[in-house]
Amino acid sequence: MMQRSVRFIVTGRVQGVLFRVGTQMVAHKLGVRGYVKNLPSGQVECVASGESTSVEALIGWAHSGTPFARVQSVEVEEVDLPEQFTKFEIR
Repeated sequence: MMQRSVRFIVTGRVQGVLFRVGTQMVAHKLGVRGYVKNLPSGQVECVASGESTSVEALIGWAHSGTPFARVQSVEVEEVDLPEQFTKFEIR
């Protein structure tokens, strides 16, 4: 089982539409660790670590998000995490 860590930035109407809560719920179901937070720019940042297929599924979910979200783009980059996450949290 391949492990993968990514950072992705979601652009669009993604604040005030329960996007972070939805991301956390999906991450928990998938067994992905990391965090999600709002950025001052109006974007949402997510750092996710876990089994490659689970991380990919979370990225896929982020392309549509919650029912009231309007996602314009999801920019993904692979990262080496100095921090070891034990759960997925909202920051």
